[in-house]
Amino acid sequence: MLPQEVIRLKRDGHRLSRAQIEEFVHGLCDGRWSDPQVAALAMAVVWRGMDQEETADLTRSMTYSGQVLQWQRLLVDSHAPVLDKHSTGGVGDKVSLILAPALAACGALVPMVSGRGLGHTGGTLDKLEALPGYTCEVDVARLSGVLQRCGCAIVGANDALAPADRRLYALRDVTATVESIPLITASILSKKLAGGVRGLVMDVKVGSGAVTADMAQAQGLARSLVEVAAVCGLPTRALLTDMNEVLGHSAGNALEVQESLEFLTGHHRDARLLDITLHLGAALLVLGGLAADEAAATAALQRVLDQGEAAERFAHMVAALGGPRDVLHQANLPQAPVCVPVPAPRAGTVHTWDVRALGLTVVSLGGGRSRPGQRIDPRVGLRDVVGRGAVVSAGDPLAWVHSADESGAQAAVRSVLDAVTFAEHPIEVVPPVLGWVSREDRQA
Repeated sequence: MLPQEVIRLKRDGHRLSRAQIEEFVHGLCDGRWSDPQVAALAMAVVWRGMDQEETADLTRSMTYSGQVLQWQRLLVDSHAPVLDKHSTGGVGDKVSLILAPALAACGALVPMVSGRGLGHTGGTLDKLEALPGYTCEVDVARLSGVLQRCGCAIVGANDALAPADRRLYALRDVTATVESIPLITASILSKKLAGGVRGLVMDVKVGSGAVTADMAQAQGLARSLVEVAAVCGLPTRALLTDMNEVLGHSAGNALEVQESLEFLTGHHRDARLLDITLHLGAALLVLGGLAADEAAATAALQRVLDQGEAAERFAHMVAALGGPRDVLHQANLPQAPVCVPVPAPRAGTVHTWDVRALGLTVVSLGGGRSRPGQRIDPRVGLRDVVGRGAVVSAGDPLAWVHSADESGAQAAVRSVLDAVTFAEHPIEVVPPVLGWVSREDRQA
């Protein structure tokens, strides 16, 4: 089955059979498909799409391209539900760093297999690797030990877990093939299924900083994730959340880790970030049988945050994975040598942000990738980005740019100014949580 024939079929709008999809996945793993051929099929899928059966076949094939974990066999005396959350990608989205330890503090096991930055969106692994010594690539034995001790472990998919997705993911990042509902669905769910998750909540972003810019696209992606997950035996709900402004106040790897530490320790908690975190976490605790209803689940999450239990779990996880042993007090995060403000050009109310442009600004500073395997600069990014509806005077900082050099900083200042518009009067700000999508909702 020649790769070029499979590519031609999808290019011309035909369905791919399960055998053809399996051939593609095998070729990803053993190298029979070259990078240009993989990229060509990905682009054909972007243009022609895949139906639900094709997407499920791709998901299952990528799941079983490597090892599939069964935690009840791997862990000693553990009957805790294995739960996870995943985001479709946003700018400033650091929910995973907060939610994983909070869920663990509430009694869940959270083997969170995460990804790197994709396109203009940040990656959880890139953020955590800003912590000196933190190791995302671990074998199953070490992952099991961290889970046994800490209840959560945020790691990457190692060579044994969904290896087909690892290669496809890296090529999609640099070939403008990120925005595909079937490819996003298969990528996310294959990693979760291979990671042994038994309950999943998806954070599906919608807005200018999301891979799905409008509500119809986001709802389509959410339905795809929920339906394909159900076909594959994974109970899943999807939460639609707003991505028309940076989530929290920072975008950039070390900066987002610092904000997450401030959140966990209670020094500063952005209201939008808290709202999304509590909604996602409450749904998971109910799904896993750890809370009777979402009100009780929300109260439990708020308690472990306020009493510092979530912060302690995070600290234990970081230390167990090679990071700073006292991360709550001495994170030793790298700092950019240049930090400059973005002055507001006029007085007014911040009306809109082109959040995708802000994400690309971070990439241009060195905080993301333009080619596979490229090293990133964890120091760079944007801090104290003002939210929509903020009233500013001329010269007030709209954000602070953290850069490796002065020329990069000034280019980033111009990019940020190009990404903002102002209004003369107060505006209505969209709430961060937009609604749920689940199989029950659809059947109703």
